[in-house]
Amino acid sequence: MVVGSKTIVKQSSLEDLEVYKISLEISDSVWNIVIHWDNFSRNNIGGQLLRAIDSVGANISEGYGRGSKIDNSRFVKIARGSLFETRHWLTISKRRKLLSDSDTKKILEAIESLLPRLSAYINYLSKSSNNQ
Repeated sequence: MVVGSKTIVKQSSLEDLEVYKISLEISDSVWNIVIHWDNFSRNNIGGQLLRAIDSVGANISEGYGRGSKIDNSRFVKIARGSLFETRHWLTISKRRKLLSDSDTKKILEAIESLLPRLSAYINYLSKSSNNQ
C-alpha cells in the first residue's frame, strides 16, 4: 500500500496466523468434550487439560503482540511447550477412560499437525530476527 510518498506494508493480523487458528480449533474441541465430564473429572484433569491447550493460543497471541520477533519466538516456544503439556493431559484423560478412542485420535492428530507448524514459525521468527 502506498500513502503519499511512503510505502506501508500491511502486517497480517493475529487471526490470520494459521498456528493461531489451529490452536483455537483444538481448544474448542477440547472444551466441547470436557464440558460434559462429571464435576470431579472436569475440575481436576479437565481444568489442567483446558489450561494447557488454552495456553497455546494465549502465548501465540502474547508473542505476536510483543512487537519483536525475538520476543515473539520466545512466546511461541512456550506455546509449543504447552502443546506438549496438552498431550500429557490427553494421555492421562485417555488412561482414566475420560476420552474415547476417536476423540483422543482426533485431538492428537490436530496436535501433531500443529507441532511442526509451530516449529516452522519459530524458525521463521528466529531467522527473521537475525537478518534485522
